[in-house]
Amino acid sequence: MKLLVYGAGVCGSLLAAHLYEAGRDVTLLARGPRLASLRRYGVQLAEEDSPAVRQVPVPVIEDPAGGYDLVIVTVRTHQVDEVLESLAGVDGDVLFLHNWAAGAQPLEAAIGRGRVLLGFPPALAGGTMDGDVVRHRALSFMAGRVQMPIGEPHGRTTPRSERIVREFRAANIKVKAEPRMDAWLKTHAAFEIPLGRAVRAAGGPAALAEDGDAVGGMLRLMREGMAAMPTPPVPRVFGALQTLPEGMLVALLRRFLRSKTAARSALNDTSPSATAELDRLAEQLRAWAGAP
Repeated sequence: MKLLVYGAGVCGSLLAAHLYEAGRDVTLLARGPRLASLRRYGVQLAEEDSPAVRQVPVPVIEDPAGGYDLVIVTVRTHQVDEVLESLAGVDGDVLFLHNWAAGAQPLEAAIGRGRVLLGFPPALAGGTMDGDVVRHRALSFMAGRVQMPIGEPHGRTTPRSERIVREFRAANIKVKAEPRMDAWLKTHAAFEIPLGRAVRAAGGPAALAEDGDAVGGMLRLMREGMAAMPTPPVPRVFGALQTLPEGMLVALLRRFLRSKTAARSALNDTSPSATAELDRLAEQLRAWAGAP
């Protein structure tokens, strides 16, 4: 299967490097200074605070051309419109692997119905950018068991999605076909938006963890968002946010915010781009839920 990873941030770089090292036919698309660095050094990886940097010579291009069996889009939510313009004339299925709460319709309208798949990045794609080096967290036992969900946008499992699942599994990426992928992404957005905004207001996940009242307020916003959704949470584990006692959930959330996982995640990204992504995601969720 000929693969293109569109976007060379943390997620795209880690995913492309993993696929390349697993022997897959993969190319990474990047632009600007990032493109120049990738052409000279390849994808540079370091585990957490290690001084050792590993270089993975993934092929890199600036613009998509021709056709691919699968294009994997890993850019931020607010950058998708620009990607759609460049993919309209490129052949192949397209897997959108990022935060997204607008459903498949705007994606299909731009690149064609039947080409779109939805998903969310795998656990192996967590980390932060340190200049041109991707500092990724060590994969814990539990995180290593989490499966990346991907699926057709209209609630079914098809030979196409099964074929893509097999391709990822052959590269040792844990993945599952999720028939309710659109609802999964909307549920995650209802969780991610209050979390991301609370972390930024506090000045980071560790700072937020020290403010129990702020964590409680964040939890109540999560509950309000999920209660406003016209469908039940997917996966069902998110339903625990609505049913478990607030004190228990606040304690669990504070423990997570103090963890290395949170410290080495996008929660520590305070860039304008990260804020713009949250804002666009919130717009999408409000529009779907019918909020003013």
